[in-house]
Amino acid sequence: MRGLVTLTGPAAALLQPDINTDTIAPLVRGQAGPQPAGIRSEAELAQRLFGPWRYLPTGQENPDFVLNQPPFRRATFLIAGPNFACGSSRETAATMLNAFGIRCVIAPSFGLIFHDNCFRNQMLPLTLDWATVQRLGAQAASGEAFTLDLQACTLTPPDGSPIAFTLPSFRRDMLLSGADEVEVTWRRRGAIEAWQANARRERPWEWLPR
Repeated sequence: MRGLVTLTGPAAALLQPDINTDTIAPLVRGQAGPQPAGIRSEAELAQRLFGPWRYLPTGQENPDFVLNQPPFRRATFLIAGPNFACGSSRETAATMLNAFGIRCVIAPSFGLIFHDNCFRNQMLPLTLDWATVQRLGAQAASGEAFTLDLQACTLTPPDGSPIAFTLPSFRRDMLLSGADEVEVTWRRRGAIEAWQANARRERPWEWLPR
């Protein structure tokens, strides 16, 4: 998968709390009944993102919804309210956002399963305090670019004042390299084997004979 090192673009603001995964990633209804959206192409995943809000009952775009408005059709960031992506565990909440082009979601808190799924889809769920999120949401209205630098762990909004953040090194390595948990763990095998060797010396009773 493609890694996430830097990201620049507009941020769409949806600051209401408790936006759930059913709204973010609605099920696809076909002749056989509801079907998981994950079986669709990337283009269709992007099209169906926020379907209940992006489209009117007639199937036409809702002109009042932020992602249907320029320049937010090209949004690469989403600024959201507390408890974003709560509800069901569907991974397509992350894959639909990624397919649309949004690779960083900024919110005060996230649904836990969605939070993990973001890293597996090379997306950053960035947790910031509510006052900061509201301030960023106000800046986003201009449509001017935000910039994420994952090497430096900074987010720079349109006002040019960088916001520093921290990430666990394992998570950061996943994003920078585009690797999954297994590959990132395997890259640490030297440290893991050294720890095991030391543990065998210090606590041999914990280890079965080879």
